[in-house]
This record gives sequence, C-alpha cells and structure tokens, in this order.
Amino acid sequence: MSTPKHIAIILDGNGRWAKSKGMPRNYGHTVGAKNVENICKAADELGVKYLTLYAFSTENWNRPESEVKALMKLLESYLKNCIKTADKNNMRVRVIGEIGRLSVDFQNKIKKLEEASAVNTGLNLTIAINYGSRDEMVRAVKKMMTDHDNGKLDIDKVDNDVFSSYLDTRELPDPDLMIRTSGEQRLSNYLLWQLAYAEFYFTDVPWPAFDKDELKKAIDAYNKRDRRFGALKEEEQDV
Repeated sequence: MSTPKHIAIILDGNGRWAKSKGMPRNYGHTVGAKNVENICKAADELGVKYLTLYAFSTENWNRPESEVKALMKLLESYLKNCIKTADKNNMRVRVIGEIGRLSVDFQNKIKKLEEASAVNTGLNLTIAINYGSRDEMVRAVKKMMTDHDNGKLDIDKVDNDVFSSYLDTRELPDPDLMIRTSGEQRLSNYLLWQLAYAEFYFTDVPWPAFDKDELKKAIDAYNKRDRRFGALKEEEQDV
C-alpha cells in the first residue's frame, strides 16, 4: 500500500453529529477537537508525513456569535495543550491563515507552539485557522507587488514555484489526498492552489466519528485511483 505523503482534511459535521446525539453544536466541536489527536496518531502510524486540517475558515466568522466565541475558546485551549502533545509525539505544528484577526493572546499561543515544536521530527501537523484560499492568494499577490516595488522581485521570474513561495504553505509539499467528512462534496475555499493534482475523497462519516479505520479506507481508495498529472500517468513522467 502506498501511503500519501501529505493528507489534507476538511473537518466537517461536528454540529450535525452533536444534533444526532441530542446534544448542542458546541459539544460536537469539543469532541471533534479531541479527535484531532487520535487522527494525528493514526496518520503517523500509517506513515503519513504531513497532515493539514481545516479548523476555522474565513467564512466561519458568519456563524452565530456564540458559536464563534466557543470555537475560538476551544481552539485556543487546544493550541495551549498541544505543546505537550506535540512534545510527547515528536510532532511539529504550524498554523496557516490570516492570524492578524485573532486576539493577541491567541497569536502568542500560536507563536509559542510553533517555536516549541520546531525541532520535532515526526508528523508535520498544519492547522488552518481563519484560513481561506482566496484570501491567501490575495495576500500573496500583495506581498509580491510590495517586493516588486522594493526591487526584490523580478516580475519576469515569477512562475509556479515563485508564487507558491508566497503562500502560507510555502514550507509544505502539496497534498496528495484531500478528505472531506460528513457528506459535503465541495472544497469550501480550501487550498485551491495546492490541491491542483490531489485526489479527493468524500465520506458521509462526520468528523467526530472519523477514526483510524476510516482513514485507512480513504488511503485504500487513494491507492485504487489511476494517478495522473496532466496527460501522463505518474509513472510515465520523467523523474
């Protein structure tokens, strides 16, 4: 079995899962947050090197204020506790997205976590918070324009690699597999540039119930795909 080097997941279905249990939506988010460590451990055991999770999108601010506050509190708490988790599991953690909209305390927690886990050599976990792919690309273009105006960027040298170097994911390889839980079949403004050649896997299983066996199913489905890049199969390309 070939294990995808980089898996990206859209964590969907927390609220619906909670409702099916007769519980409030925030309960689903709490259980979903706890499931992150389970899937990180499973991914590491299965040989995945990079795992990127969509935790809070730029559009999520439009949810009810009480739910947004609960999500922010939950994410802050998770990041604080994640330092111990990352150390225990030799996991490196990054956060992508426009973090400038987050509270100063939240931003400090992100910085502390990234610095504390930077030396770890195991699974690379990336958490997307206040992330939207369109926003990411607009921010990238603005940075490129600034560098061009300051004489740091030759416009004639701009290619795919240069553009990628201005994205939040510049330190990461592109995902091989994108998984979305809970039945929806859309990207929801997630890694639009980076997922250009990824395989997509959609499951009806909501995120709180998504476990190692479900992750294996996604990887099995990935292995059954006829992987192509453009007009050539992967094995037909010059390496």
